[in-house]
Amino acid sequence: MFSIEHDFDATVITLVDEGGTPLQEDIIIHAFEDCVTIEQIDPRSDVVQRITLSLRQVKELTAALNLPEGVYALPRGD
Repeated sequence: MFSIEHDFDATVITLVDEGGTPLQEDIIIHAFEDCVTIEQIDPRSDVVQRITLSLRQVKELTAALNLPEGVYALPRGD
C-alpha cells in the first residue's frame, strides 16, 4: 500500500510494508524540484535514516530496475 500527497514544495510518497514477517518500517519519499530524498526510521536506534538522490540518479535507478546484470550509461540529455 502507498499514499501520494502534494505539499507546497514536494510530492510525498509513503510506502507501507504489508508483506509477511519481518515487516520493514515505512519508507517516505520526498520528490523535490532538484532531488529526491528517501527516509526510513531505523528501529534499532529510532533515528531517521535519509538518502538524497539527484534527479539523474533517480533516472538511472529507474533504468537499472529493468535491466539485466551489467554496467550501463544512460545517454546525457538532462
